[in-house]
Amino acid sequence: MDTTKPGFLDKLIGRLGRVQPEEAQAHLLRVVREKGFFEAIFNTIQEGIIVTDPTGKITYLNESACDLFGLERASSLGKRLADKVRGLDWKALTGADRLVSRDMQILYPQPRFLNFYLVPLDRDDLDPASHAKPVPGSAAREDRPYAYAMIVRDITESRRTTEEAIESERFNALTLLAAGVAHEIGNPLNSLHIHLQLMERKIRKLPPGERGGLEDSVRVAKDEIRRLDFIVSQFLRAVRPTIPQIQRDDINAVVRESVSFLRAEMEDRGILIELELAESLPQLLVDRDQIKQAFYNVIKNSSQAMKEGGILRIRTSATPAQVSIAFEDTGGGISPENLSKVFQPYFTTKDSGTGLGLMIVRRIVREHGGEVELQSDEGRGLTVTIRLPTSDRRVQMLEYPTAETAGDEAPDPNGTAP
Repeated sequence: MDTTKPGFLDKLIGRLGRVQPEEAQAHLLRVVREKGFFEAIFNTIQEGIIVTDPTGKITYLNESACDLFGLERASSLGKRLADKVRGLDWKALTGADRLVSRDMQILYPQPRFLNFYLVPLDRDDLDPASHAKPVPGSAAREDRPYAYAMIVRDITESRRTTEEAIESERFNALTLLAAGVAHEIGNPLNSLHIHLQLMERKIRKLPPGERGGLEDSVRVAKDEIRRLDFIVSQFLRAVRPTIPQIQRDDINAVVRESVSFLRAEMEDRGILIELELAESLPQLLVDRDQIKQAFYNVIKNSSQAMKEGGILRIRTSATPAQVSIAFEDTGGGISPENLSKVFQPYFTTKDSGTGLGLMIVRRIVREHGGEVELQSDEGRGLTVTIRLPTSDRRVQMLEYPTAETAGDEAPDPNGTAP
């Protein structure tokens, strides 16, 4: 008798009175072996599989489900799924007794985005050959599913890819706007600056007693023009594609130069800078000026976050694959809901910020084949870590050969050999 056929156990139970003990034992051993075989298969599936009874108590879960939700199999069996996965509204999910598909975000055992679908099962789903109905009044009533199956998959990577595609589209749109912004705002600003200079010359010819208010007004107007010009320049620097002038350089020396340039400003703000620079760092292929600009932006962000003084610790370290430069401040940090927004253009938590500083930092670092990592302890500080590869990991786009560049080797447009 094939133990995998629908209704096998029901038939076996119905024949127990006519089956010899040895035959029954052989059938049960086959059931146990096949149960182990199917469990082994389910445990190789990357998707999480959880089966519950009608009330939501877990009757089965595979290893992937345990890994995704941080569960321990033995202690989870018999427990309510909603108690083991906090935030899961079991009543809402099972209220309609139909397939439900949802996305969720979990923070434990590690931050992930998951998608799951919950399928109600009746007895016919489990055993089409058996039409036996549950005993009236039992837990599995006729008007409710016999069990539920939850299939869970990790969509963190696909979600990240989607977000990167959206970010890329947004960045391309900003790039297209950059030239228009430079023309539409930059030219009027230049004109205003010229006319203010003419006004200044005329004001100097006035008697001293009549200059005061006019000079103040012109000075304020020029300051505002400079501020607008700075915003436009920052915007263009953030979105305009650049080609790094790569050469081997000592990253510790770049850190020291960046700190030296900003040290006086930091000391005026009551900020102490501590350097912990690892010795014998490998030289990196970098554009010195661009990397220095990235360091400036991070240091200035940190100084602005420490409004009443503090400590900025800058550490360098290395692995065979990369060099890390960590900037750890004692400011207020960034809230979890804002942490994912800091690289978006014009997003800022500061009253006078442009919202472009960290966007420029990430663009520069990514052009060098690296990445920027943020770690925030809200209320206590933020750590910005720049990781740069020890070898050149950038890609270079190649031009298609043309008749002018390829000479006699240019491909035949008809696809035929010369």
